[in-house]
Amino acid sequence: MSDSGRSGGQLTLWGGGTVRTFRAHWMLHELGLDYEPRLIGSRTGETQSEEFRRLNPKEKIPVLVDDALVLSESAAIVTYLADRYGAGTGLTPEPRTDARAHYDEWTSFILMELDAHTLYVMRRHRDLADLYGEAPAAIEAAIAGFQKQVAVAERALAHRNHLVGEQFTGVDILLTSCLDWAVAYQVGIPERLDAYRRHHQQRPAYRASRELNFSVSPGA
Repeated sequence: MSDSGRSGGQLTLWGGGTVRTFRAHWMLHELGLDYEPRLIGSRTGETQSEEFRRLNPKEKIPVLVDDALVLSESAAIVTYLADRYGAGTGLTPEPRTDARAHYDEWTSFILMELDAHTLYVMRRHRDLADLYGEAPAAIEAAIAGFQKQVAVAERALAHRNHLVGEQFTGVDILLTSCLDWAVAYQVGIPERLDAYRRHHQQRPAYRASRELNFSVSPGA
């Protein structure tokens, strides 16, 4: 990958094997940035190492290290990278604009209504049932909640392939990754959103980052 105008020390991304780590790898590939991928899984014991806990006491991935900056949370990393290294790319709208306000709105919506409140509930009580317990009713409610909320995105994308303006941005990374997650869980998504998802899957950065990120297991 090229440096895309970057100078300075090593850029490192910790984490692999999950949808959330994939988002960060995807943005790094969109920007063509050289970086070191540290592909540790989320439940392999590696996030509990002394080295990693110094970076992120939350013991969660992904974590970006950019010189002195240490940054966690997938959406924060996606947005930071585009703001810091994506001048002229349109991957994030300019600050203090209506487009940026809508970008932030979609970021919050995707993270809360599609990721944390629904898809991750399914993960907790399916993939991680040995830790959090089986809860069929919670999974059913999460599926229903996801399908209700994702219909908002379907309406917004009725005649376009981008959530904000006419250009691909970081929120398209967030939404596409959630739609991939839903499909992997065999949760039905509207035809329009499946077409949107497949459209963005054709991006070279999507393909390269997905191959890298999912070359490792997320851990049990």
